[in-house]
Amino acid sequence: MRDPALIDAYDTLLLDLDGVVYLGRHAVPGAPEALAAARDRGARLAFVTNNASRTPGAIAAHLSGLGVPATSDDVVSSAQAAARLVAERFPPGSPVLVVGGMGLRMAVRAYGLRPVTTALDGPVAVVQGIWDALSYGLLCEGALAVRAGAWFVAANADTTMPTNRGVLPGNGSMSRVIATATGVEPVVAGKPEPPLHRESMIRTGAERPLIVGDRLDTDIEGATRAGVDSLLVLTGVTGPLDLLTATPHHRPTHVAAGLCGLHEPPARVRRGPGGWECRGWTARWEGGRLGLSGSGDPMDGLRASCAAAWERAGEGRADEDEVKPVLAALGSLLR
Repeated sequence: MRDPALIDAYDTLLLDLDGVVYLGRHAVPGAPEALAAARDRGARLAFVTNNASRTPGAIAAHLSGLGVPATSDDVVSSAQAAARLVAERFPPGSPVLVVGGMGLRMAVRAYGLRPVTTALDGPVAVVQGIWDALSYGLLCEGALAVRAGAWFVAANADTTMPTNRGVLPGNGSMSRVIATATGVEPVVAGKPEPPLHRESMIRTGAERPLIVGDRLDTDIEGATRAGVDSLLVLTGVTGPLDLLTATPHHRPTHVAAGLCGLHEPPARVRRGPGGWECRGWTARWEGGRLGLSGSGDPMDGLRASCAAAWERAGEGRADEDEVKPVLAALGSLLR
């Protein structure tokens, strides 16, 4: 009989894409194999992305090309969540100014709304999403429409996004142009706000979902706010120091180096007489500094250290200087 794996406790994986399944055009090493094994164990995969620039069909084709078979029905995007928000507020056929790409335009149309590109069309709403061809002129049209009273919706508020070239500006950075020019803050549809999680649950019918992501401020906070378990993987934006100093709403249920962690037994971290223990590692406070001793999988050392740091920090944030000795103890093992 096989040992229970982390994946066995959940019926659906709500997977972030950038930094989890792929980086730019390339798969995260081991991700396709881990997801194929998850399907073999009976899990449903839903790809939940804050990126609103591409259509679900294009995203599914990209995934399939990386060895992760997917259809457009498997993709849930912030563009769809944003379009649903507008469709629930305004009647079918209402004009919506789309400050974004084809993924956002198609989502708006799919929900019975009419995408437009100029403020002269009297849009009832402005919906903005990241797009590599976003122009100054289109941003100006969005600002004019918002100043005229259009409802301002941002697909997401991610300030950055990881790529194989490095970390680039995200839609949260771009949406500041209209917000700063008009003094109007957008309603945000994407993670960590509730609309995208609601869209995911409607689309998948999940009963025991696990949210998997690489960002504390979107994926993990969104899971916390929704009362859903989460898995943080270290293949994208978040690093060990970010994790050690996370505040309560950014603390994941599980931590793994990558998606391969889905197929490992859940790590058990316990409070022992000498500190916080996880398999062969023990993390303890010594003179105001967090120390770590032991051997084995370095992820277990990080898990024990997180438990110790989070306990001491309580509702606050651990001091970076106090937890950095842990990183020195793990050294290159976590790189």
